[in-house]
This record gives sequence, C-alpha cells and structure tokens, in this order.
Amino acid sequence: MAKSKFEYVRQFEVDDRLMPNCWIVVRLDGKGFHRFCDAHHYMKPNDERGLNLMTRAAQNVMEEFKDILLSYGQSDEYSFVFHKNTNLFNRRGSKILTSVASLFSSSFTLLWPRFFSTQHLQSVPAFDGCVLLYPSDLNLQDYLSWRQADCHINNLYNTCFWKLVQEKGLSHTQAQERLKGTMSSDKNELLFSHFKINYNNLPELYRKGTILIRSQGSSVPDTPTGRGVTLVENHMHTKAGPSILVLHGDFITKQFWEQHPVLLGPRK
Repeated sequence: MAKSKFEYVRQFEVDDRLMPNCWIVVRLDGKGFHRFCDAHHYMKPNDERGLNLMTRAAQNVMEEFKDILLSYGQSDEYSFVFHKNTNLFNRRGSKILTSVASLFSSSFTLLWPRFFSTQHLQSVPAFDGCVLLYPSDLNLQDYLSWRQADCHINNLYNTCFWKLVQEKGLSHTQAQERLKGTMSSDKNELLFSHFKINYNNLPELYRKGTILIRSQGSSVPDTPTGRGVTLVENHMHTKAGPSILVLHGDFITKQFWEQHPVLLGPRK
C-alpha cells in the first residue's frame, strides 16, 4: 500500500508492550452490575444462572486464546492468567485487554438466553478491565488467593445480609447495622443460631468461586447427560467444553498447586 502524507499520525500511537517474563492477568468486572442484577431479577445472595453464564463466557475466552492457562471467577468478575512467556499481540497490553473484554462481553450477551430463558435482556451488559503483571509464581498465587479470599468474605457477608432481609424482615439499613463490626466467627454464629445454616456446607461455587483450567489428558467419564464429572480429593471437575475443566477448589492451600504442577511449569 502506498504511503500517504497523513501516515505521520502513527507516530502518536503508544507502544504499550508488557514487560517480558511476567505472568499477565486480565481481570474483568461487571460495570454497573448492581443495577443490572436488580433490573434482571437476579436471585439473592447468589444466582446460579448468572454465575454459570459468567463461566460459560469465560470458557469461550479460553477456547479462543490458548495462552490462557487458568481463569478464576466469582460474583461479577473473572481473571484470566496468560502464560508469562506469551507473545500474543506482541504483548501489547491494550490489544490483549480489549480482545478479552470484547469477547467476554459479546459471549455473555449471546449466551444469555441459554441461562435466563424467561428473562429478556433489558439493558446491555458491560465489563471493564485491567491488565496486571506478576513477576514471580508466588506473586501470581497470592493474587489468586486474594481474589478467592475476597469471594469468601463477600459471600459470607451477603449470605447473612440477605437472610436478615428475606427471613427476618429487616430493611437493608437495619441489616447493614446488624452486621456492622462483626467478624467472620460472628457471621457464622448468626447463620447457625438464627437460620440453622452451617456456612461450610454451602456450595463451593458460592464460597470459593470457579476455577477453569485446561485438561491435561485426564480421564473424565461421560454421564448420560453428556457432561463428564469426576471427584478428586474434594475437587469437583466438570468437563464444560472440549478441553476446559471447571473446578470448585481452594487456591489458598498448597494442595491445588501440587495437584496441578503443570500450571506453573515451563511452557511446552
């Protein structure tokens, strides 16, 4: 293509290539999702339809971008971990972020009717995001542990809050005041003494979020529904797609990383 006199404007483009040899994490968050959930009548404190839709959209992203080794989702957010040696888009941060965010958002919209068959979209779902770099394996592990700890803290609070509102008839303000200054042990006691709920017996999907990894050739038996399920040391493995496994486990202990050493190993 012949050059034009206007081509000089390319000099204003910023070179935003990310630092080499660092884990790249793209974290997406729902934009204005409190209003979105209210408008679409999400069930409180957890709507399994919405959580599963988020995971299915994340699976689409992983199927498109093979350099994503692991993803973690909770509530209205998902984190995508790219291998530290990836050269996707020459490691241009803006290209990576916008490609992931746009594919996730469009997948969420396209897949909506499968999960909310009786609820039409009333507004356009949107997700903003950021790109994060972690130079060491420990930094990456601590990031994922942080997000999972956030899942637990928020879910414990929300479970208590909505029980007080839905079953005790408290207003939102009254429920907030009732929980103000309480510790995790206080919230656990509230759930057990007032609602006969052992928090640790709630689904791990709610308490720990969702982990997506690529299948490493492990055998996943087929069920009559066509959905493979196997239980390995308290981790539920569900085959959600051609090569993506859905797990509800624990990042914070060493057990997960010992069970899946390939995640932090050298790239093959």
